Amino acid sequence: MILLGVILLIVGFVTGISILWTIGIILAVIGAVLWILGSMGHAVAGHRHYW
Repeated sequence: MILLGVILLIVGFVTGISILWTIGIILAVIGAVLWILGSMGHAVAGHRHYW
């Protein structure tokens, strides 16, 4: 999810499409939060690792 967010950020920045930029930021933040929760040992959506 983090990788998809970064790709959308880059594509949105290069093409100037602001909706891609916004979606990329949202996906990157959600991915980072899930990664942090998973690395701390918390179960995310019933799974120990969200991937």
